[in-house]
Amino acid sequence: MPGATPGQRHDVELLESSFPAILRDFGSVSWDFSGTTPLPRGWSPPLAPGCYQLLLYQEGRCQPSNCRRCPGAYRALRGLRSFMSANTFGNAGFSVLLPGARLEGCCGPTNARVRCHLGLKIPPGCELVVGGEPQCWAEGHCLLVDDSFLHTVAHNGSPEDGPRVVFIVDLWHPNVAGAERQALDFVFAPDP
Repeated sequence: MPGATPGQRHDVELLESSFPAILRDFGSVSWDFSGTTPLPRGWSPPLAPGCYQLLLYQEGRCQPSNCRRCPGAYRALRGLRSFMSANTFGNAGFSVLLPGARLEGCCGPTNARVRCHLGLKIPPGCELVVGGEPQCWAEGHCLLVDDSFLHTVAHNGSPEDGPRVVFIVDLWHPNVAGAERQALDFVFAPDP
């Protein structure tokens, strides 16, 4: 991880070592994603067709009921050193992409963060392109991306492959100093 801070290295190691617990938590909150049943408790309406999220932190605010349902993931989040947990740009949770789904031309809201993707279920045919550069997910491993660059996400696999599932955590960008983090947390504090 060139340019990563000791805190980010710690966070990646902690998330990767927590992979089994986070995957178990996903199993306890997942559903059939067929669209034929009502959206289960805690899941956000689709960002795009076939793209679902269950957030433990949304815009810097803890989602207590989702955290209680995912104790392994919540425990890992509480141990992170560079998680943007008190800032409206900070999110953490499960991201599901069904076969055939695409998110075209997205840009994150700030370059003060890097988005950490812990691969949970990565079937063939899944792709992430950030700033024109293809990225590779791997199950049990973290991928750090600056989502302020234009990026696309697609699941080109077949229905039999099942969904692509990643656990996403927003971390402070390594070039943002401690004093700057404090100032940004003050300016972009979540609404009470």
